[in-house]
Amino acid sequence: MRILFVGDVMGQVGQDAIATYLPKLKRRYKPQVTIVNGENATRGRGISQQVYKDFLSAGADVITMGNHTWDNNEIFDFIGDAKKLVRPLNFPIATTPGKGYTIVNVNTAKLAVINLQGNVFMGQNLADPFTTVQPLVEELRETTPNIFVDFHAETTSEKEAMAWYLDGQVSAVIGTHTHVQTSDERVLPEGTAFLSDVGFTGPYNGILGMTRENVIQRFLEQMPTRFNVQEDSPAVLSGCVIDLDEKNGHAKKIQRVLINPDHPYFDD
Repeated sequence: MRILFVGDVMGQVGQDAIATYLPKLKRRYKPQVTIVNGENATRGRGISQQVYKDFLSAGADVITMGNHTWDNNEIFDFIGDAKKLVRPLNFPIATTPGKGYTIVNVNTAKLAVINLQGNVFMGQNLADPFTTVQPLVEELRETTPNIFVDFHAETTSEKEAMAWYLDGQVSAVIGTHTHVQTSDERVLPEGTAFLSDVGFTGPYNGILGMTRENVIQRFLEQMPTRFNVQEDSPAVLSGCVIDLDEKNGHAKKIQRVLINPDHPYFDD
C-alpha cells in the first residue's frame, strides 16, 4: 500500500498548489490513499465546506486537521456529515463534533487514519495524546494493521516520543504544524515510518506562510499584531510518500516530497 501525505495547506496559494500539483503527484506516485492536512486552508485559519470538497475533487481521500480546526465557524455546519474529515482525537469526546479517525477501504485492505494533537507549547490543554491514542490503536488493530497518524504538534521531542511509543503498533507517525519540512525521515526498528514535520503547502515567500512585514513587526515591537496569509507569493508544496506492507502494517520506505521555486516540479 502506498500513501501520499501533503502537509498543512495554507490559504489560497496552498489551495491552488493542491489543484495544480496533487493530480500530478498522484499520477507520478500512484498512491492508494492520499491524505491532506487542511487546518490552515481557508485564509490560514480552519477550512470551509467548499475547500473540503475541492480537496476531495483534486484527489484527496482524507482531510486531517489540527489546532486551527475550529477557527472557521462554518465547520460546525458540515463536520458531522464530512465522513472524510478528521479532527484531533484528543478534543473532549462528549462535547466535540466530528471524529478523530476514519477508515479507508483500499481494495481488500483497510487504512485507519488518526488525527492527534500535541500538548507542548500548543496553547490548548487537551487530553494526553499518548494515553488517548493507545486504546484506539489497540481497537483499530483488530480491524487492520495499517494505521496512519498525523500528529499535529509543536516540539520535535513530543513527536519523536509518540513515534517511538507507537513503533510497531502503527504504520506511520508523521508530524505537522511547524510548517518547516524536516529531513529526519526514517523507518523505526519495529516498522513505523516517522518524519518530525512534513512541512506546509502555501506561500513560499511568507514567514511560515504569513505576511513577512507583520511577523517582523511583531518581533520588533513585541506588540499584538494580526497575521495574514502572504497571498502574493509563489507556492511551496510539502509532503511525503510511504510504502507499507499491508499484511502486517509495517512501513517499508518513506521519502519526502518538496516542490517550490528552488525545487521545481518536472513532469516525467
